[in-house]
Amino acid sequence: MADVCGVVQELESGLIHANLGGGVYKQRLARKGSGKSGGFRTVVIFRELDRAVFVVGFAKNVQDSLSPNDLKVLKALAKEMLGYDEKRLELAIKNKTIEEVFC
Repeated sequence: MADVCGVVQELESGLIHANLGGGVYKQRLARKGSGKSGGFRTVVIFRELDRAVFVVGFAKNVQDSLSPNDLKVLKALAKEMLGYDEKRLELAIKNKTIEEVFC
């Protein structure tokens, strides 16, 4: 989980690799023994000082970028998840729809 926390810390400090719009961000994550350029890409739903949701990670050599349809789906998911109030977040955590991570 430390790697995910590092990605969120970068977003919070303004080190944004790709703002895809609608609260969707693509961040690089170093591969152990390699580096960020040959590492992983993560997709995070993020709103500063409020919420960060890790959605997916993939190796760059497996998938270089997101398709227009992928991006459309991710933006719809971001709109929904960024609209969650505390009660709905707590329910999603309780139902294990999402997992809360403390950094």
